[in-house]
Amino acid sequence: MTTPARALERVFREEYGRVVATLIRYTGDFELAEDCVQEAIATAVTNWEANGVPRNPGAWLTTAARRKAIDRLRRSANFARKQKELEYLAGLDREREEDIDVDTALSDDRLKLVFTCCHPALAADARVALTLKTLGGLTTREIARAFLVGEATMAQRLVRAKKKIRTAGIPYRVPDDVELPERLDGVLAVIYLVFNEGYAASSGDDRVRVDLTSEAIRLGHVLAELMPDEAEVLGLVALMMLHDARRASRARGGELVLLEDQDRSMWNHDQIGAATAILDRALARRTIGPYQIQAAIAAIHAGAPTFEDTDWRQIALLYDRLHELQPTAVVRLNRAAALAMADGPQVGLAAMDGLAGDLEGYGVYHASRADLLRRLGRDREAVEAYERAVGLTDGGAELRYYRRRIEELTS
Repeated sequence: MTTPARALERVFREEYGRVVATLIRYTGDFELAEDCVQEAIATAVTNWEANGVPRNPGAWLTTAARRKAIDRLRRSANFARKQKELEYLAGLDREREEDIDVDTALSDDRLKLVFTCCHPALAADARVALTLKTLGGLTTREIARAFLVGEATMAQRLVRAKKKIRTAGIPYRVPDDVELPERLDGVLAVIYLVFNEGYAASSGDDRVRVDLTSEAIRLGHVLAELMPDEAEVLGLVALMMLHDARRASRARGGELVLLEDQDRSMWNHDQIGAATAILDRALARRTIGPYQIQAAIAAIHAGAPTFEDTDWRQIALLYDRLHELQPTAVVRLNRAAALAMADGPQVGLAAMDGLAGDLEGYGVYHASRADLLRRLGRDREAVEAYERAVGLTDGGAELRYYRRRIEELTS
């Protein structure tokens, strides 16, 4: 039997963004919507303990939040201006709880909320924070800790973002067909940034940031549910799931473990299978994009029984295709690393040396060169490259790994 606490936790995770989204649509007020949902949750804690978990917890929470909004609007000094929203909410409040179509009516609201939170008029850090707050239901403190800023700083960032939406008249809608491709790219970039913030920390010391990986995957699934025909949405979900499936093996004793040294028995092979199936659905749509290509590369890694069995030539070819879509130096760096495994470290090093001008300030570039120099027995040059990487790395497991390599090469 589901306890009230467990039921409320599940409903909060699954329904928070939906309920907030529908209240924002009818009140036009982010703060009001979020406050009312929080009040409804507080009411649920005591009500469900006393009366048991309702048959439809999501509908109960939706109704409670609506009633909180109605009460707030009735007490508001702007009652006349809010009359239209109040009349609509009151009409909904007269409906029977079991008649509420949460899955259909509110799904469209969530999609609108995604695009509103990720509007290009907002600063990049504000898009991420607002998405986590309104769709993910994370507290301001949790978001602040995740991105290593003070709670007051994050609160100000959220306030500014909501004010910008209001004063700039950012529309609460799904973009039309002409705008959609570019706007969808921005939404996916925000979700992937959330994932990378957590994934980069998954071998470090901050456990709160690790929670961002599951939150990003959940948001990806929400978007895939709302836009099931968008291949790149599926590609991103597959990519995040494939990376996350290897997370348990990425660190040992607080230090980074390279792919070649990871214990593949620790990988989540059920999740790998599910992610591969999602990738197959994306590829079947025959509209190939960068996330699908990256997911295909991750799938090759995940499907290889051993590091030596990895099809490095296929990976290099996929990076060639990715570079056609994203002609960046980082993509060329990854291609060079694949060439090093396919054709030898000397070939890969020659390709990397041609990127020095573009990636001089990128720590991973110097670490990648250092690894190939080490394999070639050029220890002094490898130490110099690792030292450059150390100087460009903030901390965590990667930094400890680089320093250990330096100690090994100089001892």
